[in-house]
Amino acid sequence: MGQAQQKLMEYAAEAAAKMPAGAPKVGVDTDRLFDQGKDFWADSLTLWQRFFMPGMEGGDSALSEAASRDRRFSAPQWGEHPLFDLIRQSYLLMCEHMFKGLDAIEGLEPRQKQQMRFAMQTLADALSPSNFPATNPLVLERIFETRGDNLIKGIERMTADLTRGQLTHTDPDAFEVGRNIAMTPGKVVYEAPLFQLIQYAPTTARVQATPLVIFPPWINRFYILDLNPRNSFVRWAVEQGLTVFMVSWKSADASIADVEADAYALAQIDAIERACEAVGTPSAHAIGYCVAGTTLAMTLSYLAARGEAAKVASATFFTAQVDFADAGDLLLFVDDRQIDMLGQMSAEKGFLDGRYMAATFNLLRGRDLIWSYVVNNYLLGQDYPVFDLLHWNGDTTNLPAGWHRRYLSDFYRDNLLVQPGALSVAGVPIDLTRIETPAYVQAGREDHIAPAASVWKMTEHLRGPLRFVLAGSGHIAGVVNPPAAGKYQYWTHDGTADSLEDFIAGASETKGSWWPDWLAWISEKSGGDVPAKGGRIPGKGPLKAIEDAPGRYVRER
Repeated sequence: MGQAQQKLMEYAAEAAAKMPAGAPKVGVDTDRLFDQGKDFWADSLTLWQRFFMPGMEGGDSALSEAASRDRRFSAPQWGEHPLFDLIRQSYLLMCEHMFKGLDAIEGLEPRQKQQMRFAMQTLADALSPSNFPATNPLVLERIFETRGDNLIKGIERMTADLTRGQLTHTDPDAFEVGRNIAMTPGKVVYEAPLFQLIQYAPTTARVQATPLVIFPPWINRFYILDLNPRNSFVRWAVEQGLTVFMVSWKSADASIADVEADAYALAQIDAIERACEAVGTPSAHAIGYCVAGTTLAMTLSYLAARGEAAKVASATFFTAQVDFADAGDLLLFVDDRQIDMLGQMSAEKGFLDGRYMAATFNLLRGRDLIWSYVVNNYLLGQDYPVFDLLHWNGDTTNLPAGWHRRYLSDFYRDNLLVQPGALSVAGVPIDLTRIETPAYVQAGREDHIAPAASVWKMTEHLRGPLRFVLAGSGHIAGVVNPPAAGKYQYWTHDGTADSLEDFIAGASETKGSWWPDWLAWISEKSGGDVPAKGGRIPGKGPLKAIEDAPGRYVRER
């Protein structure tokens, strides 16, 4: 603990030396640090006393309760043996006081303090006693049960993961697109260098007149919205009488290495126009998920500037951001040095290997998405779980290097999208305040990738009628939450709210999925219904079938 405090003070001294003249003074509150040191040794002494005298008063400490609630240490074996109970509580005590030591540093910029806290949390998670065979009672039991076979199996898995350059989260042979995920029947009806357009077959006699075009994140595979029949948003939307089109982005290779933001915005317009052509309507509804929602906002501004806003009847944004001032922990990965490093990594091929992005997102929740699998896969040698969402999470997509670099610098670092005219599409300046298209904005209460407070900022820039919905859970489960599951909840506010805090204060909670709320909202803007025939059948209209869904692009690596 003393060495850790010394390192913090050394960092503060170095940071102070590098600060420009006139900047806030960086230093350490030595009195506060000294008091924290005393508290640490007093708490440590109490912990050891309880170890040697289990019956002493105060044995059921708050720290012990915290250890029992921590999923890493919740197994009864951690508490049944006094030594392992001491190990887990000592670790948690050390972590608690390490972070208190960080709070004693004064004068740091908020971003610097966030970066230090994130780095410290990452290190603390890595050093957890649950991650090491000798200090994890479950692993020791497993070694005796299997005569060490669990560690042999773990080494085989670890070397296999090192070879493929990616941590395995689920049984690699359990899922296959088109076989047991991405199964909703349909046809690829249009193909461009950047995307394939899938049209899904109707299951109702009549369908809503206005079709729906879905733009999934171009950093992921589209089938997050079509995992299996039980939780597929696509299948559910089709069953509600919507004519659904899905964009399947191409994983970047040398053929599209040079595409930029303009290409993705124009691709969205192309997909909307093709969907309208297929069914013979003047407009379509559009959904943009995450980064595709950011691009959709650019698309809407471009169309508005050209007098073509009517091509989009409504826009729905799933956990999408346009104002990146408070974009969460991902901002910690965006500075000039890291952007330059990404450029070097992708310079040879012209595109960024999707495994890097996967590792970055996993690091945001390292305790759950990295270390828990290190323990289960490498130390315990347990069977891989069979989970479609984890399969999707590991199905990485390569990104065009130039566009990815621009996205990080222009959006995350410089926040240019909310500055009218700072960005353009095909020479047309982008101004979000031009957008008057009816919008449905969904955010996740526990979203760590697109924080709810950041998604809310969209309401401050769009000028059309808007409905904001706050869903329970996070970036994935908050979106992929079918009504039949009966999980989570969502909040709506029928009045006006000047901030997310005001929205929450006056919001009404509804149990279950927000999908029916969205369906009622979009149905009012669909212009009635029509028979499900002709162009409503994939391949039977002006756009002919190219191949069966889910298509070729989603299978390319």
